[in-house]
Amino acid sequence: MKVMDFYIRDITAVLEDEVVARVLKILSRQEVSGVPVINEDFKVVGFISENDIIRASLPSYFALLQSASFIPDLNQFVKNLKKISNKPVSEIMTKPAIVIKESTPLLHAADLMIRHNLKILPVVDEEDKLIGIITRMRILEAVSEEENTI
Repeated sequence: MKVMDFYIRDITAVLEDEVVARVLKILSRQEVSGVPVINEDFKVVGFISENDIIRASLPSYFALLQSASFIPDLNQFVKNLKKISNKPVSEIMTKPAIVIKESTPLLHAADLMIRHNLKILPVVDEEDKLIGIITRMRILEAVSEEENTI
């Protein structure tokens, strides 16, 4: 099984100069946790996720957010989110993005996602241009279908 057989081709990506406020709207509308960031040549230069936006809004608190005993000051969070809302995503995105070629075995994609705690992995062609994404759910579905045919 290869990534090319299971990746999603109809995707949303943003340019590196897109502002955070617009990305938040895109993530909400598309109901996704993140999207690839591309340049004018459709090459992946980063990845912007809801975690990146939270981390930029509460930089010193992000590690504490992982703890159930910590509740951040909502007013501080809102204030900081407004401060970064007009910043380009290139300032807060994860870079370089971890990407995968469409010809890669699906097991390798799953391994990358597990090791790097990723939900979405951009898929690129041989020229490193974005052509889709593979998600954890797609991998789980593929493995489940394969097991049902054995």
